[in-house]
Amino acid sequence: MHKSSLNAFFRRYQSAGKPLVLGLVVGSSGSTYSKPGDCMLIDGEGQYHGMLSGGCLEGDLALRAAAVLASGTADRVIYDLVSDDELWGLGVGCEGVIEVLLLKLDADNGYQPYAALAAVFESTEPANLAVVLESETYPAGSAAVIADGGTVLLRSPDAAADLESLLQGGHGGRVTATDGHTEAICLRVLPIPRLLLLGAGPDVVPLLNVVRELGWHVTVMDHRPAFIERPELSMADERHCVPAARIGEPLAGGHFDAAVVMSHHLDSDRQYLRYLADSPIAFVGLLGPPARRDRLLGELGTEAGGRLEPRLQAPVGLALGGRGAASIALSICAGIEQYLNERAVMRA
Repeated sequence: MHKSSLNAFFRRYQSAGKPLVLGLVVGSSGSTYSKPGDCMLIDGEGQYHGMLSGGCLEGDLALRAAAVLASGTADRVIYDLVSDDELWGLGVGCEGVIEVLLLKLDADNGYQPYAALAAVFESTEPANLAVVLESETYPAGSAAVIADGGTVLLRSPDAAADLESLLQGGHGGRVTATDGHTEAICLRVLPIPRLLLLGAGPDVVPLLNVVRELGWHVTVMDHRPAFIERPELSMADERHCVPAARIGEPLAGGHFDAAVVMSHHLDSDRQYLRYLADSPIAFVGLLGPPARRDRLLGELGTEAGGRLEPRLQAPVGLALGGRGAASIALSICAGIEQYLNERAVMRA
């Protein structure tokens, strides 16, 4: 239940004017399925989208969400699975604690704060969220969202000054606002990852299947019309058929978190790597053995190769020991996922 899927669910209810409840993880310790910042959506019939556990908490959250929808009042629930009892408790045995804030979303409140989060997910710029958990001054759920570039995406009028000061001060985690009576949490919000695949051979299909499950936005490019026009590639968000030397034209102004070069064509891969050497893309993966990598870097020359090499993952992917296109696709996605998560921790 990734961000893309969650947003699609949200847009259907928002366009129909139907209320929802946002379940936002605001605390966790020990072994938990979700961490602070993860979320799910629950409708008026108890149907939910997104998962905060392996399925053991969602039923109880749906019941609590019904009360939040009826009252409009936020609810905060703590599931202590460390002291969980098989007879009287949930009998999960996960040895963790998870804290969830339930907030009503409807047309009256502009579906906030999730509407702002959805905008961040669909953008290319990370943001920071501050949300009130408990206060003598402000309603629980009052929130502010500020993008890294400084754009204010959400400002709860009642708590704007205090929450924005927390975000602008670079705070993270649980904090006390400047009024001294408000407990809030500051969370990092990241856009949906954007992946560029350079090459549309048959081994791209299993890679697209994994990427689709992860909910990443993916663009595929190739110079061969017969490859790029195959129906199996329709699951890609964008497809472009252009000569390798002209890939900059359809990509102008675009943003990508990672790129993988996998055309199995030396001249095309050389052109792709030359373009990527001058791009800001921080993760560049190259399919193929080390000898092929070294040959291509040598042909790029010292200057271009020097700009590219610190970002180059070649051979791309984690060494999982598998064989075949599906296993290689899994290893590539695992390597990119590891990189994205490490980068998120560094920026938090």
